[in-house]
Amino acid sequence: MGRGDCVENKGVLYGSIIFVFASFFLMVGLLAHESYKANQMKQLAASIKSEDRQTVSSGTAQDYSMYKTKMGDEGREMVQIPEGPFTMGSADADPDEAPEHQVFLKGFFIDRKEVTQAEYARFAKMTRRPMPRIEVFEDDQSKLLQQEFAAMSVSWDDATAYCKWAGKRLPTEAEWEKAGRGEGKRKYPWGEKFAVNAANVDGSEDGYKYLAPPGSFEAGRSPYGLFDMTGNVAEWVADSYDEHYYKKSSYRDPKGPENADLKVVRGGSWRETEQNARLSKRFAAKHWRTDITIGFRCAGDPDLPGGTPAS
Repeated sequence: MGRGDCVENKGVLYGSIIFVFASFFLMVGLLAHESYKANQMKQLAASIKSEDRQTVSSGTAQDYSMYKTKMGDEGREMVQIPEGPFTMGSADADPDEAPEHQVFLKGFFIDRKEVTQAEYARFAKMTRRPMPRIEVFEDDQSKLLQQEFAAMSVSWDDATAYCKWAGKRLPTEAEWEKAGRGEGKRKYPWGEKFAVNAANVDGSEDGYKYLAPPGSFEAGRSPYGLFDMTGNVAEWVADSYDEHYYKKSSYRDPKGPENADLKVVRGGSWRETEQNARLSKRFAAKHWRTDITIGFRCAGDPDLPGGTPAS
């Protein structure tokens, strides 16, 4: 091999080495760039999510004293929702929430809080009705079965029986939605954006992994002062379910379609995402269904007998 060949071979070798190192540093640079892009995307996603949320102050309690209250026969506080129109449904959500439409309701009363397990137990004892049963829950039913927690695993028939026993009734779907959102178009009881400290939904970021005692979220109260209209337990209402009902419902005091096996559930629960806990969201369930995510509250007419003014 001649001297020229050696020089040429060394040139090829050095070139190969330079190429390898250059490729290595290029690859490291690309990985660093991709890592930077991924981090930027995470920050962007976080900022978008934070923009979709708002902070609701729980430090200063709002004054709801302008709304009349009374005690029902079973000793639970009710709030009077004034007569008038409100906007029901949503134009940019699920098909069964459309069309967004105006509804006029006469005044009515509705429970300020969801019925608790202790309150339901008193009803069951006095009427000799069996208590709700749940399947084994994570090997520890006590995570759900607490007297101060919201009643759950009750069927629509059970909820209807309780309200009748208390001299009340289940709220209509329209009554429930007005009590939750007021006369405007708010997405949640407190406003348009979700707030972590305002409702018990899926996850433990709100302070509760499972159920919470009704009334735990002062910051999440509705315009009329009702608690837990979003999250904790979803709630039975009186209406039967029809996906297309909003297209044909009456303007004044709609009662829902004719009786059917499917009933409406509103408000989301501790297992729902914040998106599915919006006030306009509609769920359907068989009237005999029992579920650890479904509870209820009662309503009544202004001339509800047996009530006394609340102090």
